Amino acid sequence: MSTEPPPIEVRHVSKAFRVDGRFVQALRDVSLMARAQEFVSLIGPSGCGKSTLLNIISGLMEPDEGVILLHGKPGEQRLGRIGYMPQRDLLLPWRRLLDNILLGPEVMGRDLEQARQEARELLPLFGLQGFEDAYPATLSGGMRQRAALMRTFLCKQEIILLDEPFGALDALTRRTMRSWLLEVWARFRQTLLFVTHDVDEAIFLSDRIYVLSPRPGHVVRELTIELPRPREERVVSSSTFAAYREEILAALGL
Repeated sequence: MSTEPPPIEVRHVSKAFRVDGRFVQALRDVSLMARAQEFVSLIGPSGCGKSTLLNIISGLMEPDEGVILLHGKPGEQRLGRIGYMPQRDLLLPWRRLLDNILLGPEVMGRDLEQARQEARELLPLFGLQGFEDAYPATLSGGMRQRAALMRTFLCKQEIILLDEPFGALDALTRRTMRSWLLEVWARFRQTLLFVTHDVDEAIFLSDRIYVLSPRPGHVVRELTIELPRPREERVVSSSTFAAYREEILAALGL
């Protein structure tokens, strides 16, 4: 195993908000990390601070206590250095699909012609070939999510944060999307932090899983998922998968 510091490490992070004149503790003493090219999932009940944690990691917020390390060094300037896809796809309705995908590289000041060529080459991988000129309103939910994910991956950040990207999709589409996401991740091999409410989804996708408690969120369990890759849907019916499921449900108090 590499002795290099992990690309992303969260140390003893706490965060509170003032709500209706009182303080609400969202996160308490959270520590976790993701190694290079690792797929790590965060799972916990609604309101446990998962999205808040991603906002802090990305630089959109600062913790009240604790520190975020990038390659072992305090990452005060995190904003713009980490790819982040929030829960909603946030496609701009007045821009065609390809122009929406290019928004990330455009904001980052990259060569747009080069980015456009690369995007066109990647459209088949993301299942979007032939829809370059479509407006978001004409696309299915799954296609919109793939477009948003392509925009995120095309920014070419070493660390990618995905906040429940499949949460609004139906069960069948969600199952298809998780297998597809592993294909995309295998292509790009970025360090990935993935938030989900779905226990099976977390097990199927991840190298490791952190289980968070109800608010104030803190880590109550860390699991290493020792299932072979590449993963196929049939692994969900295995006894090993079932054992991981029971362990996570127990950690969640379910």
